[in-house]
Amino acid sequence: MAITPPQNRLWWKEPLSGVEITWIGVAFIWGLVMFGTMVSWHFVGKQNLSNETYRIDPNAFGEKVEAMTERYQVREEGDTGVPVVRPPPGSDIYMLSRLWEWWPVLELEKDQTYRLHLSSMDWQHGFSLQPQNINVQVHPGYDMVLTITPDKSGEYAVVCNEFCGIGHHTMVGKIHVVDKK
Repeated sequence: MAITPPQNRLWWKEPLSGVEITWIGVAFIWGLVMFGTMVSWHFVGKQNLSNETYRIDPNAFGEKVEAMTERYQVREEGDTGVPVVRPPPGSDIYMLSRLWEWWPVLELEKDQTYRLHLSSMDWQHGFSLQPQNINVQVHPGYDMVLTITPDKSGEYAVVCNEFCGIGHHTMVGKIHVVDKK
């Protein structure tokens, strides 16, 4: 009982009972199973993105996004005229976060690979691609590069999942995945 102190102050020298040894063994084996599952899931679960991170000046990143947008813009979307860009497959594509938007909207080809560069212009944001379960932290001063291959056509929402201020709930972007033309 833990209410009163043990009679023998050197409690760690007391012999273990059979039940305690059994539970320690079960916990140890379960720990090994969980460790093995995590290692194997890395290879067969397709949950881990291949990513790289580099330091970058936010203004330099903004210039790269602007250049890509100018070069590959195909139309504007929504009331605010957010540019939609359609870069060629295999290219480096850029999306920036800033209070309170993901910019620009990307239009990617299904089954093609891209290197997606993400960075923030101001605060820490979270990049959550829905309904896929892709979540990464996006920090100012860092270029997070993800290698992605969209395998289903459709419209995907990019949601900020890190509270970034009063307009956080409006911070939604888009990625369109289209079949080859």
